[in-house]
Amino acid sequence: MQADPSVALQALLVLTVLSLVPAILLMTTSFIRIVVVLSFARSALGLPQTPPNQVLLGLALFLTGFIMWPVWQQANADGIQAYLHGDISAQTAIERTSQPLRDFMFRQTRQDELALFVRLANLPPPNGPADVPTHVLIPAFMLSELKTAFQMGFMILVPFLVIDLVVASLVMSLGMMMLPPTTLSLPFKILLFVLADGWTLIVQSLIQSFH
Repeated sequence: MQADPSVALQALLVLTVLSLVPAILLMTTSFIRIVVVLSFARSALGLPQTPPNQVLLGLALFLTGFIMWPVWQQANADGIQAYLHGDISAQTAIERTSQPLRDFMFRQTRQDELALFVRLANLPPPNGPADVPTHVLIPAFMLSELKTAFQMGFMILVPFLVIDLVVASLVMSLGMMMLPPTTLSLPFKILLFVLADGWTLIVQSLIQSFH
């Protein structure tokens, strides 16, 4: 008894998508901005291993799921479910599934980065989002996310840098040349972060930045 070719094709398609999930998660979602900003927050505190990488990545993944859930729901309803019910072809399903992700990336992509990659790809100026290929949109989106993440990270670093400078000035004025200023400033930075409810503020700012 031979297997149905359509079933075999669906299985191959599912396996292909599953193998590409990590790359898709990194390239087309909010994960880049979130993980970079969280890394900045950890560096600003002066704690290179606290929270551990597993905790930061886990938090970044769950926040990505929280932010991207409406997009994934729309992609599933418009493309995947319609294809599984036999209402549309595979090509149409791919287009409908990718469209919500493209809309999300367009909302977060800066015009300068998009124009840069359009020019590097030797494409004519697009008349609208539909004229921008996905292979041009994705790197423009990633570059925009990195720029936004570094801007947010800079705002996180500033108050902790001020604390380091103040403590360093006090240490120098007291003549304690052999005592590292970062050792004294660390408790004050942690105290400031706790009193300001830092993690809540960072997570709230990250989620709101996508709206």
